[in-house]
Amino acid sequence: MKVLFLKRTTLIFVLGVVLFLSAFSLNFLGVEAGMVYLNATNRKLPIYSVQTDENKLAISFDAAWGADKTTEIMNICDEYNVKATFFLVGFWVEKYPEKVKEIYNRGFEIGLHSNTHPDMTKLSKKQIREELETNINLINDITNCKPKLFRPPYGYYNDALIEVCNSLGLSTIEWSVDSLDWKGLSASELAGRVVGKAKAGSIILFHNNSDHITTGLRLVLEHFKNSKTAIVPIGDLIYYDNFTINHEGTQIKK
Repeated sequence: MKVLFLKRTTLIFVLGVVLFLSAFSLNFLGVEAGMVYLNATNRKLPIYSVQTDENKLAISFDAAWGADKTTEIMNICDEYNVKATFFLVGFWVEKYPEKVKEIYNRGFEIGLHSNTHPDMTKLSKKQIREELETNINLINDITNCKPKLFRPPYGYYNDALIEVCNSLGLSTIEWSVDSLDWKGLSASELAGRVVGKAKAGSIILFHNNSDHITTGLRLVLEHFKNSKTAIVPIGDLIYYDNFTINHEGTQIKK
């Protein structure tokens, strides 16, 4: 019996090693091994970046607290002939309706960022829908245009959130480059971090009222201008049909 137990234990160990090596080899060959072996439930994923052969990327600004730098951000973008995406929280929309109008009228893209900025993973599907529909209605009442993009507060998401977003016709958007502007980085630190990590198809995260956003943004846009990198709204970067999203959150056109 002792020998039989040892053999059984050895067999389990060997099978485990084979399974691990198979997953590693599939991943090395480009197959989404994480989805096959480590993600048996096939977890739903948001979009972090986009696979593209074009030298283009997107920049975005989350707006939840404060608005005094928003117009200057748009002025700087216009100087460089760039349009960005603003993700607006519902209570920000209610507090700054004229800014919402300005963002929209100047040709910038508007997305949702929830109504009250909660951790959406702690909400029921009903509560998630209420957060999103309230946010949609607030923006639509001002712009007469329904947003198509949603960024989860804190970047937190789960299957329930993405399922509700899909049912509302919303694409769930994360980011592949975090400027960390909210940490109070200097303009040069902020810019260095962004340009060092950005590549074609990246989605860059900024905040509309961080300490050095205007100076840092100008440095970033100057770099992309010199490198002939096109900056487009997220809605012009992503695909809306006939795509897959790999285990890293990269959207790939079929």
